[in-house]
Amino acid sequence: MPKKVPACLFAALLLMTAVAAEARDTRHILAIEQAMATADARAKLDGDIQFLFGKSASADIAQSHGEFTANRKTNAFNKSDTEACNWVFLSAMLALQERARKEGGNAVINIRSFYKKHEIDSSNEFECGAGALIAGVALKGEVVTLK
Repeated sequence: MPKKVPACLFAALLLMTAVAAEARDTRHILAIEQAMATADARAKLDGDIQFLFGKSASADIAQSHGEFTANRKTNAFNKSDTEACNWVFLSAMLALQERARKEGGNAVINIRSFYKKHEIDSSNEFECGAGALIAGVALKGEVVTLK
């Protein structure tokens, strides 16, 4: 006759499995163009604020309002990594858009990935960390007023 597993041991095993599943932090490098082309991004990011990616992007700056970081997380449960990453990228972009409005700027320039303080300077790609339950993106950029 098989022995019964004590309830506390079963609960501990279940908890360890859940922790191990959440511990996944797969890093993805994804296309900015694809994330910006989603229906949600087109609907929520307005044309009043310009976004220029990468430090090499040139702009005619009238005034700098400072450098800011948008570090966002989202629920990744039941989403593909790409879907969750594009969604959280949009969340970070909306935070930068709101910061530009708050500071009186009309653009965010020199935008680069800054996930877990790992900087990627690219005009085409961003980094996202995706786990079983949460995905995260951090973006850093300079809020400016363009001439």
